[in-house]
Amino acid sequence: MADNREDIILVVSINSNAFSGSQVSNMKASKNESLKKSQAATENADVGSQKNTSSLSSLSLQLSESAARAAARDSSLSRKELSAKASELLSKISGDRYFANKKTNDAEVPDTQDPGLLARASNATQFVNGSGKNPFAGMSSDQLSLIIYDDSGSFTTNERRAAWSESYDQEYAWRQKVVAHSIAEYNETGKLTNFFAAALEHYKDLPAIEQAQYPNSYEAKLQGWIALDFNYKTNTVEGKGSAQDVMDKVLNLDKETFDNAGADAV
Repeated sequence: MADNREDIILVVSINSNAFSGSQVSNMKASKNESLKKSQAATENADVGSQKNTSSLSSLSLQLSESAARAAARDSSLSRKELSAKASELLSKISGDRYFANKKTNDAEVPDTQDPGLLARASNATQFVNGSGKNPFAGMSSDQLSLIIYDDSGSFTTNERRAAWSESYDQEYAWRQKVVAHSIAEYNETGKLTNFFAAALEHYKDLPAIEQAQYPNSYEAKLQGWIALDFNYKTNTVEGKGSAQDVMDKVLNLDKETFDNAGADAV
């Protein structure tokens, strides 16, 4: 697993700044939606092979409390502040900062007597060190996000890293699927409209703290490209470069593409 999540945090989950006006309202609505989805999803969470009812009940309670903290955090920060907060939180579970504190991270134990929580934390440490199964395998993206960005101490650093690893894998799988469909779309129609629509839908489903990591213009750009419905094979206005070039720019959040004004930067 690569440690630079920004390489995969797709059209859909990455680093940048702040919305304004109606975009702020849209973001707040998205926050509420994500919270509702997270809370509803926790009721039926099936964390990998952990079938123990008490363990699931403990996790459900943890996630519910994390959702409440996330909602409070998201409502108190601007998009730019939320992006900075995300970077800070991710630095604790990935990259040089994580490995500089590896010994401490591996020795961390939850402040609990609950055997299920203790076992899960131990499993997470084993997993991030290359053995065993990820205790968060198969969890929903909303639930994983709650764990990844929860620095309250409810989850250990290695649990958060394990959740981040699962989120990374799910993101990568989504990327492979959407690119394959987009190549088929381009070969058949010469367009990438469905690709842009899939990227936009994926973005809108993200929790606020992950949306905040995308460029401010991300949603508007995609909406503009969808509305244009250009045929790249006929080399109309936006038809510069190959279909793969366009997809790479969107998936890698190309700075020049998203910093340019208007909807014709591709």
